[in-house]
This record gives sequence, C-alpha cells and structure tokens, in this order.
Amino acid sequence: MSGLPAGSGPSAAPRPPTASVRLRRAARDTREPVRMLTLHGLAGSASVWRAYEQRASSRVELWEAVLPWSADGDPDWSLRDDPADHVEHALDSVPGGADVIVVHSFTAGPALEALARRGAGRGPRAAVVVAPFHRRTPGEFTWDDATYYLGGFHRILDEGLRISAGERLAPQLRAAMALRVRDRIGPYGWQQFFGAYLRSPFLDVGALRLPVLVVAGTEDFAAPPDDARALAAALPDGRFRLFDGCGHFAMAEQPDRFADAVHGLLREVFAGTAPHPSDHPSSHPSDEPSDELSEHLSVHPYAPYAPELT
Repeated sequence: MSGLPAGSGPSAAPRPPTASVRLRRAARDTREPVRMLTLHGLAGSASVWRAYEQRASSRVELWEAVLPWSADGDPDWSLRDDPADHVEHALDSVPGGADVIVVHSFTAGPALEALARRGAGRGPRAAVVVAPFHRRTPGEFTWDDATYYLGGFHRILDEGLRISAGERLAPQLRAAMALRVRDRIGPYGWQQFFGAYLRSPFLDVGALRLPVLVVAGTEDFAAPPDDARALAAALPDGRFRLFDGCGHFAMAEQPDRFADAVHGLLREVFAGTAPHPSDHPSSHPSDEPSDELSEHLSVHPYAPYAPELT
C-alpha cells in the first residue's frame, strides 16, 4: 500500500505553477531598462544573487524568482511538478517580459528546457547559466554518477552554507543544517534533480538561438566544469568562462569577476549597459557577512534547519 495521500503521487496531474517573481531593484537609468530575472537553484534562495545586485549596471531592472524548490518552499512540488513549467510561469510573470535570465545550478536545466519550448522571439534575448549540470550523450552517465550524487547530495548544501556564512557557522552546525535541508528535500526532490541531469543530453540546443554565457569554477565538485564547457560548445551562440579557484557559487565567490562577465554579455546584446562609475562595488555596502551570526541566520533560508537555534 502506498504511503502517499490519495491523488498526491507522481502519477497525479501536475498542479498549476506556483513560482512567483518580485522586483528587487528598479533601474537607475532613464533609458529603457533591461529587465533581468534571476533564478536560484535547488534549496536555494534569491539571496544568492545579492553580490551581483550591488554591481549590476544602472540600466538593469532586477527581478528575482521565488521557486517552489527554494529552501523554505513546499517539498510536495517534487511529487509531480515539471520544473520547466515553473520557470515558464516566472518568465511570464515579469511585467513586459524578461530581457535576460541569470540562472544557477539545478534550475539551469529546466530553464533551458523552458527557453527551448518557447523558441526564437518568444523569450529573453540573452541568458547567463552558472554551474549547470549537463552531459552531451546518455552514454556519459554511469552508476558511479548516481552513487556520487546520492551519497554526496548534502555536500552541495553544505557548500552553499559555507559560502554564504563563511566562518560564522561552525563546521558541525553547518553539516547538521545541510543534512536537515537534504531530508526536507527528500528522495523525490533528489529524483527531480538527478532526473533533470539525466534529461540534459536531450535538450534541444538548436532551439536556443540566443547568446548564452556559461560560467563555471575550476573547484566545483558538484557540477563538473566539463559539463559547462560541453553545454557552451553545443549551443548555437554559447560562450564559456572558467573561473580559477572558484567553486559552485561563482556569483558569490568571485562577484567582481562574475559581474564583469555578465556586463560583457549585456554590452553585446543591449547597447548602453556598461557599468557607470556609480555602479562600482566600492560605492555599495560591504559584501562581508554580519559580525553577528544570529543576524545572519535570521535572514538565511536555512535558518529553520539549525538544530541549535530553533
């Protein structure tokens, strides 16, 4: 007998997409804005883009997606939802439409699927993909891959905490939080992650006729840099940037370099999007985490999973 409630199993009809968007920062330029939509990864949050927000061009109108697979989202999304449907809903929710999307990790696959469905002329004019999971052919997957990602899934979550909190979290506390987030995601959430990875060789790259910047870090143990390199090479208008000494969170680990790469793409596609002097990072608040761990955790999406603080 199934332990799932009636009508809630994987074979049940998908629910209407629940992704939402919100305006994070209006453009500071009087010209027509470039509407940018950022999309976080699995068990992440929009806060992962804060360092880029501080460096974004004055012409960028920054929107952020809140996806059902966020750290505090509804885990039931994983039972039957198609992640690409949620991405499409987020794209359609930006007033006037998104001109460019910036997407991280797990969400990169569904986002590219959604763009391929829409075809030319029905979506953003450019995309930035950070740390994607992508293989060129089905034969590149082995049982070792499944073992690696099943047994080490919590390590990716732990890395996100390490990057965001620095040394403010003791390793033992951080590891405990990562395990609790993993347990909340559950086997179906992991299946969604690995299923999207397994589908990546079947992505209709030919339908993605827009400039796509693919960013990877040499030290990324989660999404191999070769995955990003292969994706960029397969895209009709892909370009690849590899950051030395960087892991899975390039936008947070090397924010200046990341912002420069994004602005390079924007200059190609949208005239007049070079950063103004007022956009220089020195004119913005420090990226250093707060001196108070409690203050940091009060806004961190994993805060409810800190066993010693709840």
